[in-house]
Amino acid sequence: MHSSPDRPPEDLTARARIRDAALAEFAERGFKGATMKAVADAAGVSVGLVQHHFGSKDALREACDAHVRDVILGAAGQVQEEADVSPEFLRGMYDASELSVRYLARALVEGSPVAAALFDEGTEAAERFFAATWPEEFPPGEAKVRERAVVMAAMHLGTIVLHEHLSRRLGIDVLQRANSSLIGTALADVYAHMGEWISTQQGNRLRQAVTDLHMKEHPDA
Repeated sequence: MHSSPDRPPEDLTARARIRDAALAEFAERGFKGATMKAVADAAGVSVGLVQHHFGSKDALREACDAHVRDVILGAAGQVQEEADVSPEFLRGMYDASELSVRYLARALVEGSPVAAALFDEGTEAAERFFAATWPEEFPPGEAKVRERAVVMAAMHLGTIVLHEHLSRRLGIDVLQRANSSLIGTALADVYAHMGEWISTQQGNRLRQAVTDLHMKEHPDA
């Protein structure tokens, strides 16, 4: 029977056990590969009870989507309360339940409402960060702010989507809670050193070349 660290102690109902089992099945096998029987077996209940609580596999996925969104946004909200406006929103995904993050990794690849919603939340948080930190360079609402925010969100979420390759190269499971700080530390170091490098002569030349190319291809930008 599957248990999840993101479920409060009082949430021990059959419905919660089924949901947790479904999270694991969807994360491992994808929506098409997962079956109601496999979910029922993992939860230690009958298929009939799964259908009683959720009706269909589509409805079960909707319940999983809603749960994962609540878990991850809840974790992100706790971080933001301490850090004010910050791109730390995305770090909340690593601090949330390991099971929910694994589910999100699969959802980002397959495409689902929860993946779209969390990507949008991530970009909006990044937009607020840019506008609050550098208001003169990134005025709220400008296309430039949105473009940078979308790229930033994609960079961070990419570590979740590509977790299998990261884990293979690093020799650890990067989605385990115990290893979650590794990604954050590495990203911070990358940002710090790239910030220094982009200020060098070589970095400035590269940035200018990219800017010139963009202006040539998009003269009205």
